[in-house]
Amino acid sequence: MSRSPVGVNHVVLNVRDMDESHRFWTDVVGLKQVGALKPRPEMGKLPRMRFYSGDHDGKLTHHDVALVENPNLPAPPEGGWNPFTAPQAINHVAIAMPDRESWQAKLEELQTKGVKFNMRVNHGVTHSVYINDPNGYGVELLYELPRDMWENDIDAGLNFLELLPTEGPEALKDDLKNAPRFGVAVE
Repeated sequence: MSRSPVGVNHVVLNVRDMDESHRFWTDVVGLKQVGALKPRPEMGKLPRMRFYSGDHDGKLTHHDVALVENPNLPAPPEGGWNPFTAPQAINHVAIAMPDRESWQAKLEELQTKGVKFNMRVNHGVTHSVYINDPNGYGVELLYELPRDMWENDIDAGLNFLELLPTEGPEALKDDLKNAPRFGVAVE
């Protein structure tokens, strides 16, 4: 009996500067470092590699994101990440917040830290903010909307897009009450 995968387990990113990237993934995104690759004589000289986990219902996992230091990477694109013209092989990494309140608090924290919002978007399945890491990768921080709002027409939910302001107090607003529902009869 063959079964489908349950989803993506982790992503590994090449980064130019481990310390700079570590600060981004811990201080900005909020992941916790859970490990680092230790030297192994049988493998020769290895690059620096670190492993990071989000909070999984009060528990850590082996890792959600891993970073491998490669100082020979090209510089990030001028002007930052763009979802349709980014030269990186990975368009973006999406990090889920546990709930709407945590996501809104993260938006405020990012804005306080001066992190540039590349895009603030209400999708039909998530509400999201897109930022970029020091290597030019896009990072989407999101909360998933309740399933009953999109599960009856996932395609319509995926194709819904509402662009929102990226600066000031307007970038922090989130109107869940008036968010559209997909595949549900409107009374």
